[in-house]
Amino acid sequence: MKNASKKTWFLALVVSLGGFLYGFDAAIISGVMNFVTPEFNLNTTQQGWVPSSPLFAAMFAMLISGRVSDLVGRKKMLLIVAFLYAFSALMSAYAIDYHMLWIARMIGGVAFGAALIIAPVYIAEVSTAKSRGKLVSIQQLNIVLGFFAAFLSNYYFNEAYTSGTSFFLTKENVWRWMLGVECIPAISYFVLLLFVPRSPRWLFITKKDEEARGVLISLHGNQQGKDEAKSILESLEVSRKSQDKVNVKGLFHKSLRYVLVVGIVIGIIQQVTGINAVYYYATSIFQQTGIGTNAAFLSGVLLSFTTVAFTIIALFLIDRLGRRPLFLIGLAGIAVSMLLCGYGFSKATYQLTNDRITVLDSSIQQKLEDYMDKIYDKDIDFKNEMKQALGTKVYAKNESVLLEVATNMNPTLILIGILGFVACFAFSLGPVMWVMLSELFPNRYRGLLIGFIGFLNGFSSWLVTQIFPWELANLGNAKTFLIFGATALIGFFILLKILPETKGKSLEELEAELIR
Repeated sequence: MKNASKKTWFLALVVSLGGFLYGFDAAIISGVMNFVTPEFNLNTTQQGWVPSSPLFAAMFAMLISGRVSDLVGRKKMLLIVAFLYAFSALMSAYAIDYHMLWIARMIGGVAFGAALIIAPVYIAEVSTAKSRGKLVSIQQLNIVLGFFAAFLSNYYFNEAYTSGTSFFLTKENVWRWMLGVECIPAISYFVLLLFVPRSPRWLFITKKDEEARGVLISLHGNQQGKDEAKSILESLEVSRKSQDKVNVKGLFHKSLRYVLVVGIVIGIIQQVTGINAVYYYATSIFQQTGIGTNAAFLSGVLLSFTTVAFTIIALFLIDRLGRRPLFLIGLAGIAVSMLLCGYGFSKATYQLTNDRITVLDSSIQQKLEDYMDKIYDKDIDFKNEMKQALGTKVYAKNESVLLEVATNMNPTLILIGILGFVACFAFSLGPVMWVMLSELFPNRYRGLLIGFIGFLNGFSSWLVTQIFPWELANLGNAKTFLIFGATALIGFFILLKILPETKGKSLEELEAELIR
């Protein structure tokens, strides 16, 4: 039984490496944008599209990957995912223009969209009721480890480039190395997946009963494996009698209405509170406080380390404290943290002085002479006048330095708010949503329903990431973060009323209880 438990942990770790690659891909772009924006002369729409284009592709991959994995198997889909990750990394690194870059990243989006759906389904299908919460949460742990690895990678590449200690890194290629290094974990993921068995529940659904029993016994031991097999077969038999065919129309049957509504709400609320805006633009957000580029990169490392630490806490709490308390406590903390960021930015002022702009080129200093000692109460007004004085391209190249010399605010307040936000997300919305989606839906409809919710989750993620640069440019920092905080507050009161508890019950028990 002890060995069987180790095998299950091994499978969960390997399968959820797709989450690591998602986290790596999501966070790596936050450092890349500092170099790509001026090199390709991107406008605000294009600045939103480069980070958000993978999410646009991912939402469609989420919509169909669950159902496709029902047909061809979870393992085969994950192998395709690993290949697409590697191909996307190489194509991104060799991008010759804006269009090649976003197309390459969309290919990666297909990969992580499928991975985010299939990995938790597979892990839930090889787990027991007692361990399912923590095992599915390994997906989120791998995601945040990917974030941490990416921020660390970005920091070291940027440090090596700016310090001049690297003989091969230049302003033109440093971002290519940042993107291309993702190929290493992608290839490793493909190789490790070769040692993963096919999902036992999928094998039973496709009537490969003997192979399914063999997998369950190898994972959980002889007696528990047989008990699991018996429970799954009984559930499938009931399902086959009551439903002839799995189809899209069946998603809206009144018996599925409750779990569908819960799934839709948690799928949307996880993203509209702003998590991907924070991760995709973390370096830019910290630059908005005026702390400088190097400090912004280092703050990104601290952000990702905080996420890892609190995700590990979630692993210990999710099967003890339960899904519902973690989700609600975390959502309340997210609301407070984002409102704190909004308040911090609302108190900022911006002023250029002769003694502080000496770090800028003399040509830029001359263009700014008419703006000396003028005090701006809003970041939008300051940025617009700087763009008018310097031109959009010159401003983009020097934004970090301009903000560093002009901003008067308490950056610690923003740092506390952002770290509080990612900490609360890491022990609640991040892992709990995927755990609950793997538990809420009946066996026969799991792939289709989790794909549908994944599509909505992906669409929300894409929309938030796409419009975030526009929000900063047109609404300002303060209003943008206040909107995120208000959204989290509304979500808290909705879920306080409808969110169920699912811990400690088998998938078959939950099906009997929740399908009304």
